[in-house]
Amino acid sequence: MKHAVLGMGAIGGLMATALSSIGEEVIAVVRHQKLADYPEQLSLQQPTGAVSGTARSVSKLIEAVDVLWIATKAYHLESSLETIATTPEMVVPLLNGVDHITLLRLRFGPDRVVPSTIAVEANRLEEGRFEQRSVVRLSVAASGERVLAPLLARLQEQLGFVCQFIANEETLLWSKLCFLAPFALVTSASGKNKGEIFADAEWKAKLHAAIAETVAVAKASGAVVEAQKIEALFDSLPDGMRSSMLKDLLAGRQLELDAIAGPIVRGGAQYGISVPTTSELMATVQSRANQAHE
Repeated sequence: MKHAVLGMGAIGGLMATALSSIGEEVIAVVRHQKLADYPEQLSLQQPTGAVSGTARSVSKLIEAVDVLWIATKAYHLESSLETIATTPEMVVPLLNGVDHITLLRLRFGPDRVVPSTIAVEANRLEEGRFEQRSVVRLSVAASGERVLAPLLARLQEQLGFVCQFIANEETLLWSKLCFLAPFALVTSASGKNKGEIFADAEWKAKLHAAIAETVAVAKASGAVVEAQKIEALFDSLPDGMRSSMLKDLLAGRQLELDAIAGPIVRGGAQYGISVPTTSELMATVQSRANQAHE
């Protein structure tokens, strides 16, 4: 199949390299300013070794593709879509949050957009060079199974991805957010890694409260999630792990605060669910971000 990847950061670069390495044709959609110098050769350092691939770069996608993978930051999504001047057969977004699905379906049509999530610790070392520091867990809505099942099977067999198809789209999207939002908010508000949070009774209590609030909103939204399973995921994390939001905060980069925490606060208001810890943490992180830019 022919794939295009929009957003060549850590996640998009990882996917572009992985797809090319197993023999798929890949087009990288990059910013116009980067087009002339963007490398054709891609490399991905996995925990078990390195893989490589190639991608043809364009600044505007005008040709037909089978799959458009979207891995932009949530706050760049609308402007980035201006570079897509064709209608892909399938659109697979790998963004954080839940609100982007509605926007994409308005743009491309409800049947073309296949909600998906990816969980991995990854970094962009430089343009064209990427690092994967944990197992890739790729979850895709069951609506994409007929087309994507053979591809995901090859990613599992050849690259060690853990892939699954999930029938309930709300469960798919909120399962990740129930883990991501509490972790991102607590690490970013405290400046602590997982081990330091677990060693601090006050911050650990805030983490558990944020999980409970997010799970309550997720269930009201139609997702099937359990707080106990989310908490078990945190127990398995390495002590030194930090969220991407904290890394962005420390680097002075823009945060995906609204995409990650906004659905919980807005959902709480919609369903009459109190989310005081999430709201407090969101305000603290925003304050820290404002101070960093002063």
